[in-house]
Amino acid sequence: MHFLEKKHHKLSVNTSNSNDILDLFGPPSTKSTFDKDLWIYIERATTSSKLSRLGKKTLLKNNVLILEIDNMGILTEKIFLNKDDMNDLNFSKAYTEMAYTKQSYIYDFLSSVRKKINSATKQKK
Repeated sequence: MHFLEKKHHKLSVNTSNSNDILDLFGPPSTKSTFDKDLWIYIERATTSSKLSRLGKKTLLKNNVLILEIDNMGILTEKIFLNKDDMNDLNFSKAYTEMAYTKQSYIYDFLSSVRKKINSATKQKK
């Protein structure tokens, strides 16, 4: 059932190579090439919940396997993350206030620009 969770133990750092990884997991979900190759395998499963939750999807599993491969094709690092490792993001409740008042230079400047625009449109009529 949990494909990545069971099979990632078969890989060993500094011993397994890219061919072993491809034989075990197949092609990665995502590939990144910066200094070293980074292969990311994603496994996600959801299910429709009971009628009491009005059909909202429930997350059953969210497994991510991150494999770092050097330029020789040898596995140098592996990181396995499951849904318990996911971070809950808390957003700030604070808000930004206006940085200008009616007596500020910016307010005066914008007011004069608005007056010039309004007077120009009145002259065209």
